[in-house]
Amino acid sequence: MTTQGIKTVLHPVSDLTKAKAVYAALLGIEPQTDSPYYVGFDAEGQHIGLVPDGGPQGMTSPVTYWHVPDIAAKLAEVTAAGATVQEAPHEVGGGRVVATVIDVDGNVLGLIQDR
Repeated sequence: MTTQGIKTVLHPVSDLTKAKAVYAALLGIEPQTDSPYYVGFDAEGQHIGLVPDGGPQGMTSPVTYWHVPDIAAKLAEVTAAGATVQEAPHEVGGGRVVATVIDVDGNVLGLIQDR
């Protein structure tokens, strides 16, 4: 099963207010989502999210999210190939389901399915 590509990248930030200003300047747009726990920008079909202090998932570096039509099937494929589940699939709102896996070199890979 193929992916729909990387369309989402989440960045852990230590100061949400300062990071929001930097990313707004970089992207040339204001955020579409602006809350104390998440700031999101939609730039030309790419979603850039800022997560204070790495969020509940404890991110320590940016995580790319591959959009897939069937998250359960893709999770089965990548774990059969050697990845391990870090964060099991769960809904984060609006019908969006996310999961993360760790590849064989310790890199975190995100999966997203929009229902």
